[in-house]
Amino acid sequence: MTAMIAENARRVESSPWETTVDVIQRHTGYARDDITADAEFEGDLGVDSIVLVSILADIGNAYGVSLQSTGRGLRTVDDLVQLVRSRLDNDGACRPMPAPDKAVDENGTDRDPIFEAVIATLERHTGHSRLRLIEDARLCEDLGLDAAKLIDVLAETAATLDVARRDVTAELVTIGDMIAIFARADARSAGLSGSEAKPASFESVELPSFSAMGLREGAVESLRNRLRDERGVPEVVRLSDCDTMEKLHAFLRASDAHKIETLVETRERVASARDRFAAPSGDNRTMKDFIGLPHRDLFHKAYEFNTFYRGKQAEQLYWYGMPLESKCRNRAVIFDEITGRRREFLMFASNNYLGLANHPEVIDAIADAARRYGATNTGCRLIGGSNVLHKELERRLARLKRADDAIVYPSGYSANLGCISALAGHDDLIFTDAINHMSIQDGCKLSVASKKIYPHAVDALERTLEKWADHPGGKLIVTDGVFSMHGDIVDLPKVVALARKYGAKVLVDDAHATGVLGKTGAGTSEHFGMKGEVDLELGTFSKTLSGVGGFVAAKGEVVEYLRFYSNSYVFAATIPASVAAGLIASIDVMEREPQRLERLWSNIHRLRGLLLSAGFDLGQSASAIIPVVIGDETKTLEFGRLVRARGMFCQTVVYPGVALGDARLRISVTSEHTLEDLDLAAEILIDSATDVGLRCEPQGAPAFSGASL
Repeated sequence: MTAMIAENARRVESSPWETTVDVIQRHTGYARDDITADAEFEGDLGVDSIVLVSILADIGNAYGVSLQSTGRGLRTVDDLVQLVRSRLDNDGACRPMPAPDKAVDENGTDRDPIFEAVIATLERHTGHSRLRLIEDARLCEDLGLDAAKLIDVLAETAATLDVARRDVTAELVTIGDMIAIFARADARSAGLSGSEAKPASFESVELPSFSAMGLREGAVESLRNRLRDERGVPEVVRLSDCDTMEKLHAFLRASDAHKIETLVETRERVASARDRFAAPSGDNRTMKDFIGLPHRDLFHKAYEFNTFYRGKQAEQLYWYGMPLESKCRNRAVIFDEITGRRREFLMFASNNYLGLANHPEVIDAIADAARRYGATNTGCRLIGGSNVLHKELERRLARLKRADDAIVYPSGYSANLGCISALAGHDDLIFTDAINHMSIQDGCKLSVASKKIYPHAVDALERTLEKWADHPGGKLIVTDGVFSMHGDIVDLPKVVALARKYGAKVLVDDAHATGVLGKTGAGTSEHFGMKGEVDLELGTFSKTLSGVGGFVAAKGEVVEYLRFYSNSYVFAATIPASVAAGLIASIDVMEREPQRLERLWSNIHRLRGLLLSAGFDLGQSASAIIPVVIGDETKTLEFGRLVRARGMFCQTVVYPGVALGDARLRISVTSEHTLEDLDLAAEILIDSATDVGLRCEPQGAPAFSGASL
């Protein structure tokens, strides 16, 4: 290891550009030609703030210095190269960063007290390791701090530094911003002495109110409740009078004399009033913290995650993978592995959008085909695995999508992996939406093409396409039709228009659109009146069509190419013939019973209207997927736990299902839900939101354009 660092250091002395590119290439897998000076880390290279930490660490190791705290403002490759060059003197040797004002701790070690105070406080409140806390890490998006937690961090840091408390402002976005804020406060205090250097009390200074700082009433109330419940502030203190941080701080100090005798009583009172489940343990880590956890033991990350996961299970915050003991209808019996109980739930976590999974005709078709053709073909499609029902299924899918032909894969996931990796080569570019399904993102990784991630907006796609307009290779735009965790629909007309303008092909993943969008349920293209105009339409059988497997519908020549060059098709066993029979029957029922689609959309409108009227944030959803957006992960888990306790089963989506700071409940509506189910679901969500302290603002009558009928 030492020899490698020394060799790297010798190389970078003469060429910081080369070493920087080497490190970026190792972490991203991009060709050197793609790592240009103006390449953006996120948009062009797919490097987020966490990967950037590793890149900085490797470059720092090559020079024998630390770059971990200097990542602020690194947007492009050139920004990073200039940073590296700034650390070198004219002879190519390492030059230390300008030393900040230093203090000496109890061990006699030099340190920057402001930086240390901020980082130490963030370590305690976020659970992130020091290596991840670079200056350009965003407090909300990257670290998952909501407004209430941020207030705690600011207050604790100010107390450590003995400076005036800082307020939450629009300028406070990153760790670097926080350091700068306290540096300014420290500079002001340095010119004062004695009592003048102490933070002013609320009696002597006019401070902004919480509303002036942009905090919602719910966040302020949550803070007051936490002071009462966790810090033991007695009821005689009028928390309703606290409208600034300084007033809260003064009341807290005033209650110190009473805290000991009231703390136990307060805790007992709160415990008796809370839900019967245990309160959260305060472990603020997320699933993101266990990715690439450095250790000599390969399984260390697994052991650490297991401890974290079991803790969340014990708190009944994680209940993923609970087994059903009944058919999955509008209501389902589920065995709770944590409590050892089985109970009936309102089922709002199923993608059985048209109820076809329980249709007698579908079940009979599966049973008859199993008796006729056996359990499985025990082979891949090219070698003994093809059945006449596979051929018929592909013909039916091509007709449904108005395409020349279709190819059936073992799963929807493998359809994306195989299709994208087979078509996009080394000289090609893939343009993928930042919130596309993980199967799309993994298909892009498996491909040797360069991946360009564009933010979730068509305007951003256009800017990215324009930037690479002169690229000589092929271009593929990949997008979900309905985005699986957000429920919104891609603006397909604009995407196709941009593809034609810039010479690109379009792949639309219709996993949650087939059977939901369009007059006949044909999907996104039919929804926009563009049936047959999309180059590649991909889908899965595990949602509306109630089977297993996936497919791609396209031109005949393209499908034939995929049959021989798509590895997840060529080298994988196919779906059983009985499953193919059930899928054909599902298509038959869907086309013959359009009232199922009508009932689905009636249910979507009803539940969406009830939730909007109650003030929930449903994002831009316009499909059978209705997200209840909360943002803060801890609050979302608590909300989900209360919803489940009241008998409604839906998905609590946190990282990696969505980005940090974008947590939500994901509700799936089906045609099988009754009016009673929908009204009860809305009641459960409203009551649970009230109990967890979520304040919603009614939005009036919903403006909705998602209907397909």
